[in-house]
Amino acid sequence: MNKVAVLLSGNGAFDGAEINEAVLTLLAIEESGLEYQVFAPNRNQHQVINHITGNEMFEIRNIMVEAARIARGNIQPVTECKASDFSALFVVGGLGVAKNFSNFTLKGSNLSIQQDISFVCHDFKNIKKPVGYMCIAPVLLPLIYGEGVLVTIGHDKDTAACIESFGGQHKFTDVDQTVTDFENKVVTTPAYMLASSISEAKKGIDKLVREVKKLICKE
Repeated sequence: MNKVAVLLSGNGAFDGAEINEAVLTLLAIEESGLEYQVFAPNRNQHQVINHITGNEMFEIRNIMVEAARIARGNIQPVTECKASDFSALFVVGGLGVAKNFSNFTLKGSNLSIQQDISFVCHDFKNIKKPVGYMCIAPVLLPLIYGEGVLVTIGHDKDTAACIESFGGQHKFTDVDQTVTDFENKVVTTPAYMLASSISEAKKGIDKLVREVKKLICKE
């Protein structure tokens, strides 16, 4: 099996998946010789943000329909994602992770994960498949893998403190670095938690995909 699953939380850094991260992830996966299938929740997103002004737009948009713009229509509902069908899982960042995958933006330390996302992420964890999480997405990992899971989101002390309050271990890293929890087969990288350009984000995401592929090859 050489196919991986990619989870997107919409389309746009401030209310969905970070577009540059998503495209860089798909490119790195393809260049590594793997195939991918993109998934997203088939439900409405938490809010819609004008990416020019940063203001909320009082519209209703579907997460999967928005994410399909990135996937060029080749997308399936997250409820169709089964870990047994794939070699690994990648979770792309963007504030959709904190708004559409979870309530992190609203609740912070009282984090909970949406049921459809939690089910899929636990499915990969339960059968010990490698996973790669980037940007803000690693905040979800302590609720999935439990106490002691090792992750990075870069340098942000407040987010790192939240991760540790959930029971995770956080390691401070630079944008081009990754952290691997070998016991849990979890790889993380800061991406746009630190990146100030596409080329900076690319370095860490490329390495993330390489490290996940190494874990796949060890299975």
